[in-house]
Amino acid sequence: MPVLRFNGVFLLLLLLFGPSLGTSPSFSVDYKNNCFRKDGEQFRYISGSIHYSRIPRAYWKDRLLKMYMAGLNAIQTYVPWNYHEESPGQYDFSGDRDVEYFLKLAQEIGLFVILRPGPYICAEWDMGGLPSWLLNKKNIVLRSSDADYIAAVDKWMGKLLPMMKPYLYQNSGPIITVQVENEYGSYFACDYNYMRHLTKLFRAHLGDEVVLFTTDGAGVNYLKCGSIQGLYATVDFGPGANITAAFEAQRHAEPYGPLVNSEFYTGWLDHWGSRHSVVSSALVAKSLSRMLAVEANVNLYMFIGGSNFGYWNGANSPYAAQPTSYDYDAPLSEAGDLTEKYFAIRDVIRMYSKVPEGPIPPTTPKYAYGSVKMKKLQTVSDATETLSFSGPVRSSYPQTFTDLNQAFGFVLYRTTLAVNCSQPTPLSSPLNGVHDRAYVSVDGVAVGILERNKVLSVNVTGKAGSQVDVLVENMGRINYGRDINDFKGLVSNLTLGQVPVTGWTMYSLSIDEAVKQGLLGDHPPARTDQGQPAALSPPAFYKGSFVIPGGIPDLPQDSYVKLPGWKKGQIWINGFNLGRYWPARGPQVTLFVPASILSTAAPNNVTVLELEADPCSSQSCTVEFTASPVLNATVLSEHKPCRRLFTKEDLL
Repeated sequence: MPVLRFNGVFLLLLLLFGPSLGTSPSFSVDYKNNCFRKDGEQFRYISGSIHYSRIPRAYWKDRLLKMYMAGLNAIQTYVPWNYHEESPGQYDFSGDRDVEYFLKLAQEIGLFVILRPGPYICAEWDMGGLPSWLLNKKNIVLRSSDADYIAAVDKWMGKLLPMMKPYLYQNSGPIITVQVENEYGSYFACDYNYMRHLTKLFRAHLGDEVVLFTTDGAGVNYLKCGSIQGLYATVDFGPGANITAAFEAQRHAEPYGPLVNSEFYTGWLDHWGSRHSVVSSALVAKSLSRMLAVEANVNLYMFIGGSNFGYWNGANSPYAAQPTSYDYDAPLSEAGDLTEKYFAIRDVIRMYSKVPEGPIPPTTPKYAYGSVKMKKLQTVSDATETLSFSGPVRSSYPQTFTDLNQAFGFVLYRTTLAVNCSQPTPLSSPLNGVHDRAYVSVDGVAVGILERNKVLSVNVTGKAGSQVDVLVENMGRINYGRDINDFKGLVSNLTLGQVPVTGWTMYSLSIDEAVKQGLLGDHPPARTDQGQPAALSPPAFYKGSFVIPGGIPDLPQDSYVKLPGWKKGQIWINGFNLGRYWPARGPQVTLFVPASILSTAAPNNVTVLELEADPCSSQSCTVEFTASPVLNATVLSEHKPCRRLFTKEDLL
């Protein structure tokens, strides 16, 4: 009898306190009651997207706390494959790439996690998160049952998913759902065997209990190829959409179960040369309220956008690259600042759910460090041997970045004029083979720029044997649609007049490493500028430094840097690649400078690679640190927007 009494008491405690006494945590889809169930109780998530890859690790906690205090109970994040496996078999999960630490932080703060591990993520991220080395097989069909692609996916997921398994909710972690692939219904391949393979792969590594789902545009045509048995189908759409019609599309694939908008757009993406996207807070708040009123689960994309540091931005087709800023007009700004939209969303959530009490972490202070004088170092052509760690590669015809084992940045293509060109002679890319922008000089004199889809020919003059340098910039790989197999460099040959150019020497440039190692030190320029400032000058490096005094409370602080009079290029601070600047095209003018890369213990080094023309001979040769961002400078749009606001066109 004593044993029976004990068992009865234990059973009563088990019923009362559930998981705290040893029952396994559970998260599932309740098809009968059209909801999610967490530990047996009805559950609805109100989530926000945050990409750890776009925010310095030092700020993860600040951004997550602000999301929690807005009333969110979950976050959604992508895992970019190419961010963690830049070279085959070489994995990096350290520092800003420590996704496990990010998941632990989210759980400590009280946020559940919706994980989107790809393998393809889109995300306006280079190649949609797929590593460029997949293109070593030139005819590979990405996002399909192609054997080489599947083998690489299996290996990557075999590394990532076992790392994620301990963080599943069923294993007392924060991850409640996991997305398989991403918006597959918008991709031309429509390969059901591929999606079946991924389903089995995810189940093999994560188990049968985790909720796996898909996300597609809110239209039956998208769901036709995007949804598949065994994966819960969700949709995405923006403010102003017909919410009833959008969820009816989801019901076409999932007659029962919770309503889910996996990407409710709080803003939209930008492109160089187009206006900064702005979406009104009132419109976002109104649509969010309507979805919550019908008990839908909602993820706000983005809640904070962050920055495309380095070379990580993507591009859309017809080719238009996204800028360094991924501000997205989100509720938290690129720098994590609280906005009107943040409080409007918080007020809506308060109507449907309990919002945490207490102070919201404040907007981080910004500091204007002022102007920094820059000094010219060397042109890229003069510094080639320093920059090319791997040395020259020679061939009759140009090779691509992939052929040269170069993922990002720049490759210098060098040849000579085969004949005298006493009169201007077109150097052309007849097959539109410059991917994406090429800076052409003859005997050290800049003569023009070739640009994908826009400028296919420049005129050159010179004697036979003159050195021709073509510095090709990878501006970011296409991340959406059928053109994601986006090879970079000179992907087809150039012609001089009507004659193909042969005899190329190519240099892969390790500029980031050279900057970090200080290899571009005080070397005097081999050539000096003469006379009036040229409209175009050869790509060249510049450096400067500034001191942040120690002993002053709260320094260093965040800042923004702008480059008045500079045209286009790349900027590093203390060896950290801040990203691309292009104020000549806009709309972004300033780049966000997180305090975490600044120092009070030593001078802060600034390195600039100006690709077109510096202001040094005609005006102040400076960069300026300011306390205010400029992301919406007026621009004359050079192209039609490649993706209409809130739409996911099927780019077949």
